[in-house]
Amino acid sequence: MREEPGLLDYARRWPLRLMVGTTFVFLYAPLFVLIAFSFNDSRRTARWVGFTLDWYKAAFADRELIAALGNSLTIAAATTLLSLILGTLAAIALWRFRFTGRAAVDGAFSLPIVAPEICMGVAMLIFFARVLPWPVGLPWPLNLGAIIIAHVAFAFPFVAVVIRARLASFNREMEEAARDLGAGPWRALADVVLPHLGPALVAGALLAFTLSLDDFVITFFTAGPDTVTFPVKVYSMVRFSVTPKVNAISTLLLVITVILTFIALRLQARATAEKPA
Repeated sequence: MREEPGLLDYARRWPLRLMVGTTFVFLYAPLFVLIAFSFNDSRRTARWVGFTLDWYKAAFADRELIAALGNSLTIAAATTLLSLILGTLAAIALWRFRFTGRAAVDGAFSLPIVAPEICMGVAMLIFFARVLPWPVGLPWPLNLGAIIIAHVAFAFPFVAVVIRARLASFNREMEEAARDLGAGPWRALADVVLPHLGPALVAGALLAFTLSLDDFVITFFTAGPDTVTFPVKVYSMVRFSVTPKVNAISTLLLVITVILTFIALRLQARATAEKPA
């Protein structure tokens, strides 16, 4: 039978619980303050006056802000689609095939994950300025192409990592059985492998969408003069003054990000925890 923890066990655990609680307060207290002051009935963020929803109404009434949000959602959607395709193909190729230099290729996929984002931004700036100049004055959404390419280069390795974690639990004998029953390689991939990757595909898509929607550094270096995204617009507003309108905008972006990230992590954990059939 399971023994109930005694007073000595609680006495030993309280320093750990205190450290964990202090860490959570240190990390999330500023976010809760930001959310609270987004409802402040005052232009000053240092003093609480009263509760109001006017700043959210002002945020939705700002046409430039809504246009920036539309740009960010368009970029995030295109980035998600392309990153999902490239990440899935790359993960399957590294999982299925053995070739010379495979370890180097595998390490290269981790480079965008571990490299500082500022380095990626500067590299993309040089690439589009010197190597592949992006035309100026293209119609929307073609003027977002440079940002989409940069976001895909940054996001699809994250998708590949999630897909490979799911492939580690796949029973290869199932695919071999499908091949023995007459299915071709593409039919076996579509009918056997991809259904197994379902949770990882959703998790990778949500992760890529969140990374693209929240990105500021890479977007700041690759955006053209007529292209403004949601994070860049918020940054330009903060440079002049921090008003509750900025807090309301940040709260909306924070809520969207937290929801998508939570769903992605839950699906990834479920996919990783499942054992091979």
